[in-house]
Amino acid sequence: MSPEVISMGALLVMFVVGTVLPINLGILAFVATFTVGTASLGLTEDEILEGFPVELFLTIVGVTYLFSVARRNGTIDLLVVAGVRLVRGKVALIPWVLFLVAALLTAFGTFTPAAVAILVPVAMNFAYRYKLNPLVVGMMVISGGHAGAFSPLAVSGALVLGMVDKTELQVSPVALFTASFVINLALSLLTYVLLAKRPVPLLDQDEAAGEDEDPAVSGRPDWRQWLTLACLLGLVVGALGFQLEIGFLALVAGALLALVDMKRQEKAVDGISWATLLLVAGMMTYIAMLEKAGVIEEISEHAANLGAPLVVALLLCFTVAVTSAFASSTAILTAIIPIAVPLLLSSHLSAAGLIAALAVSTTIVDTSPFSTNGALVLANARGVDARRFYRQVIGYTGGIVALGPLVAWGALVLPWS
Repeated sequence: MSPEVISMGALLVMFVVGTVLPINLGILAFVATFTVGTASLGLTEDEILEGFPVELFLTIVGVTYLFSVARRNGTIDLLVVAGVRLVRGKVALIPWVLFLVAALLTAFGTFTPAAVAILVPVAMNFAYRYKLNPLVVGMMVISGGHAGAFSPLAVSGALVLGMVDKTELQVSPVALFTASFVINLALSLLTYVLLAKRPVPLLDQDEAAGEDEDPAVSGRPDWRQWLTLACLLGLVVGALGFQLEIGFLALVAGALLALVDMKRQEKAVDGISWATLLLVAGMMTYIAMLEKAGVIEEISEHAANLGAPLVVALLLCFTVAVTSAFASSTAILTAIIPIAVPLLLSSHLSAAGLIAALAVSTTIVDTSPFSTNGALVLANARGVDARRFYRQVIGYTGGIVALGPLVAWGALVLPWS
């Protein structure tokens, strides 16, 4: 049996077992990583451990710790109250405000995970405080981030346009940005219409009673809250203005705030979502192992060698969507565009259409709990049954993986080819 079949079979078994049985999927992923990596793919332990997502680990630990501290001293509630005043009490507008803020941040150069890391903790507190569906709120923040992610000033946009410029192809920056924005806006609208009124998977009464109560919000911030607001502003400036590692910044800010309020912050570390960390780290280590062994690239090349150009384009869209749900979107884009170039040069497919479709198909699935963005939503959700909410996120992502590439192909490739 080929290594590709074994590795993908192991992935399928992990999903089935992790979904049906009450065991963290990350544990299964770590077991499979070492078993498949050493026995089937011939990798050493050091080579396997190179795939451990250190940056993502630090980001989730730092951000969830900092916002746990900020929630315990009442700062998050202050931000929530201020946000509701900003929309004049119309709570239903909050998800759309978050969508637009995320789109503006990424369109002007913020890396999408950084924008999501800044907005999601506040968004999840909005959802908890005002009984909004956390799935809708979290997914709309992610969609907003991707709506602006392919402007010429954005990281992803500059990456794709830079790679295309090195070839004989021509892709309009306006077309790339517009395609991403419109499809993500349509996805958010559909998400809001279909899911906003759906029931939230709440904790039962006993578990809810164990949730930390938020401190009462007084009219004016005290000095600890002012200091927290200053730290949050420093986090935004450092991450967005100076491109500093957001995980380290958040840990520094969280440690400083804990030191000046040690009695209240004694249990702030409990706010770190360790179960989510284990889940994401295990799955991403497994996928990184497959990338290192060339399994992902081989699957993509197999897809590129099948059938007519239109069919190949659709297969490539599905390939990047499935792969990106478990791995770095940036890495997938970097790998898939060189594969698509020969296809575009030898066919009548629209270069702008296929490149935009691949870009959208790669990023639209970042709602997955195994990606940075989806993991942040999962880690920061409050007052929900974590296992049921995880299943909701998985189901939502599964729908996007199944339909997103088809929509991108049908809207961007088919009409112009």
